[in-house]
Amino acid sequence: MTTTFPKAVLFDLLTALLDSWTLWNDVAGSEERGRAWRAEYLRRTYGCGSYVPYEQLVQEAAVTTGLPAATADTLEARWLELPPWSGAQNALDALAGRTKLAVVTNCSIRLGRQAASRLKVRWDCIVTAEEAGCYKPDPRPYRLALAMLGVAPEEAAFVAGSGYDLFGTSAVGLRTYWHNRVGLACPDGAPVASLERSTLDDLLPWLEGRPS
Repeated sequence: MTTTFPKAVLFDLLTALLDSWTLWNDVAGSEERGRAWRAEYLRRTYGCGSYVPYEQLVQEAAVTTGLPAATADTLEARWLELPPWSGAQNALDALAGRTKLAVVTNCSIRLGRQAASRLKVRWDCIVTAEEAGCYKPDPRPYRLALAMLGVAPEEAAFVAGSGYDLFGTSAVGLRTYWHNRVGLACPDGAPVASLERSTLDDLLPWLEGRPS
């Protein structure tokens, strides 16, 4: 496989680079409750159309799944505890200076920037659902990031954390590496990722067009 090294690499933030799963589970009190809360939140984001405040959706999802409304406040209070996945910082360090680096995240502006600060990198662009006016996988957040970077879709690549990103990146024309760290099932009807791996170890070889 040979490809041109991208002029920009865009990342999902809360699942591709950061381990938000562990924090949500800890705040919820168990993995089972955390997964149920997260699943309900995701259902709401993917079905809400125009942007609804991220913090509101997180709280509504908590209540719907039987958690106290204050659980969402606890998550926000602990937001800066979000840990990077192992290998995430190394991958970004390897790309720094070679390409533009950006985040496209389903989050509010405030929390998105806080979460992005958990990684030691000079981001060229951070796009949140709040700025785009809608949540991924609507194509608009990805397109907004590309416009801000001044890069065409075929000149860029995307690193997804959720299979739902594949709907949006396919619509935009972004080749996609799915960092499926927690073994999520691919959503029904989702396009196939260019490469799916459980770690970021093969990201650089994939971007360079080297077999992994």
